Amino acid sequence: MNLALNQARINLGNTKLNPSVGCVLVKNNNLISAGSTNFNGRPHAEFNAINFSKNNVKNSDLYVTLEPCSHYGKTKPCVKTIIKKKIKRVFFSINDPDPRSFNRCKNILNQKGIIVRSNIMSNKINNFYKSYLNFKNNLPFVTCKIAASKDFYTVNKNKKEWITNKFSRGRVHLMRSTHDCLITSSKTIIDDNPRLTCRINGLNKRSPSRIILDRTLKIPINSKVVKEAHIFPTLVFYNKYNKKKITLLKKFKVKTIKIPTDASGNLNLKIVLNKALLLGHSRIFLESGFTLIKSFLKKNLINDFQLFISNTNLGNKGKKGIKNSLIILNKKNKYINKVNLLGDKLITYNLK
Repeated sequence: MNLALNQARINLGNTKLNPSVGCVLVKNNNLISAGSTNFNGRPHAEFNAINFSKNNVKNSDLYVTLEPCSHYGKTKPCVKTIIKKKIKRVFFSINDPDPRSFNRCKNILNQKGIIVRSNIMSNKINNFYKSYLNFKNNLPFVTCKIAASKDFYTVNKNKKEWITNKFSRGRVHLMRSTHDCLITSSKTIIDDNPRLTCRINGLNKRSPSRIILDRTLKIPINSKVVKEAHIFPTLVFYNKYNKKKITLLKKFKVKTIKIPTDASGNLNLKIVLNKALLLGHSRIFLESGFTLIKSFLKKNLINDFQLFISNTNLGNKGKKGIKNSLIILNKKNKYINKVNLLGDKLITYNLK
């Protein structure tokens, strides 16, 4: 099951609204095949593992991280393939929360003489599928990232100097690759002109789509995200109509979507997330200044919070301190992990 979980990790964040599933086949105590859910969600892991095998899979054991699907959608049910190929035993970890398949696999396969066992490594795999299980709230799973110095400043006045080290920055690129959409603000684009892509060799094509929250359409046309919108899908969520700006953005392949505001006059963040989910984005990476992040926190819209802390103080070179503002995070206080990044620290909080 650990091997199956490693397969599931391969396409995490790149399977659209389908879960990223991993599957391995074992016969005569030998691993004979492995598969994962394809990029964009199809074919499923079980189908791939069975079809990738160069050995006869009859009477083999199938290990899969999620209950095999038993409903007809855009592909036929995986249980049909399992039955057709005469798999002997099926081991899975957790039930599929999709009501069309939930808790149905065992009965269907048992009727065909296939032995089924479940709940293997369920605690670990439940944690892996927390973004998929979050669908019951009709909202995408939101991971928030912010970097701060040891004295909790988020901006270095000397823009040529990074706050965190290269290992922290590399981890951020890796995080981007496991999310299908990145949300930021127009202020971040104006202040930093970031590319917001995954620049790790081998994962370059896994840069997430970008959604920029820009109520009054202030985003500069010459910004990097606009210039690269023909490569990486880019959307601007706005409220105040500006025909000239929208026409210019369209020329650069930037899509624009009007979003209503909330009582404070800002874009309604819950509607922003609802719209992102309707567009097929289930895993959101929130990467912006702390003003927008704090708004997400106050509305309880963040699931995981990733706090990078540098090993050095900024002192007089620092601005936009967040030490006092992190009280809102500490109140939730669901710290789950800490990683040493060769001096820097990455602290992960599970907020809901």
